[in-house]
Amino acid sequence: MNRIISLIIAISTIFAVVIQYKLMLSNSVQPILETNIRFFSYFTILTNSVVAIYFTNMAYSFFKAKKEHQYGFSTLTAITGYITIVGLVYQIILRQTWHPEDIQKVVDEMLHSINPLLVILFWVLNSKGKTLKYNQLWKWLIYPLAYLGFVLIRGHFSNFYPYPFLDLTTLNPKRISINCFVMTFLFIIISLIYIWTTKQRNKVVLNKTSR
Repeated sequence: MNRIISLIIAISTIFAVVIQYKLMLSNSVQPILETNIRFFSYFTILTNSVVAIYFTNMAYSFFKAKKEHQYGFSTLTAITGYITIVGLVYQIILRQTWHPEDIQKVVDEMLHSINPLLVILFWVLNSKGKTLKYNQLWKWLIYPLAYLGFVLIRGHFSNFYPYPFLDLTTLNPKRISINCFVMTFLFIIISLIYIWTTKQRNKVVLNKTSR
């Protein structure tokens, strides 16, 4: 089962990122270097790319070894948290801000809905018996915090902000600070939920084996 799901996730994320890149190239009026930088300035694209690399490597290992691949559950949980943020922020904040059509709509749903759900499904199926510690989430925070820093610093010099809630050209610094805090807090809550879930599942397993 893991082999099939990991392969599906790898194919789905690669397809979505590649097609989105082609769509951006066809609509961009910026130089190619600037277009590429802007493309990878989206947390959605970066995170789906991370998922694509991670699960492509996992699928390759599964099929090459012809047996269950041993992967770091902490890393998987961190990536699951990142892609969960992608899905939640889009559904809650961004979905109503634009209405894509045709292939753009398909890719949009893959990036923000289908891929997050597939990764979460994989995590749920593989969380039984796994252990996590609450202090691990501080390492997981490095990526989203580094992303926020990059976007804000580069935006200061380029006036390009990938998301409206981070746009210093339309929002004041105080509002941006609040938005960054909320995003960080949301990720912490999601991480705590995943860690708590593994601990609860382990308790259930221990209770059943002790009977």
